[in-house]
Amino acid sequence: MAASTKNNVVVELYDLAITERKDDRFGRVLTKVSMNEDDLIKIAQERRTDLNATSLKSTMEILKEIAKEQIANGVSVAFGLGYFNLGVNGVFYGDDLTWKPDQHNLAVRVTPTAELREAVNSATVTVRGAAPVGVAISTLTDVTSGQFNSRLTPGGGVNIEGTRLRIAGENSTNGLSLINQATQESIRIPMTSVLHNEPSQLTFIVPANLPAGDYKLQLTTQFSTTKQLLNEPRIYLFDYILTV
Repeated sequence: MAASTKNNVVVELYDLAITERKDDRFGRVLTKVSMNEDDLIKIAQERRTDLNATSLKSTMEILKEIAKEQIANGVSVAFGLGYFNLGVNGVFYGDDLTWKPDQHNLAVRVTPTAELREAVNSATVTVRGAAPVGVAISTLTDVTSGQFNSRLTPGGGVNIEGTRLRIAGENSTNGLSLINQATQESIRIPMTSVLHNEPSQLTFIVPANLPAGDYKLQLTTQFSTTKQLLNEPRIYLFDYILTV
């Protein structure tokens, strides 16, 4: 059931440090809140009091298991607000038909439905101006795979480009962390694994024993463009899900 309220999005601007122009900016959608399935079920119940949370949850889990099974067997599946199918990463040479896990891997490809694209394109966008925090990541590159904003390789390097990224200050919370999206466990990246620590670039090594899963990168710093550090740490959470 469609919501009756108009879709609204707020965009904040950040300095684009990689260009020659000093006034170049890039926009980032302000994430108002992060929701999981339980949150969506609660909203559904508020709109339809006859719906049962347990039944909704069970139905979603059953459909997810079936969709996962079919996708993993090469089936193209239209599920929810996306179309899912498998792709192949890696190069095959000559007549060698061997599948080599260290060179090849299957990747899930997701295309949003027309319904979702229409809802997003119909949103009213308000550009609020310069972001108050100033910290922003524009690109994260997994060096081992060469993929952008999507993957982490345990034991491999990661290059981050953006603005006001430098980790600075004595507060114990300052630094990089990877937050597991399933368990919400925060895994700290030791500063000894941070190879470059500059305002426009960070480079770090992913923990070699990082468990498989989906993660978000969190950067905490007191860095300031003035000589004086910020009194309190600022926290920046990268928008993209990073898969191990």
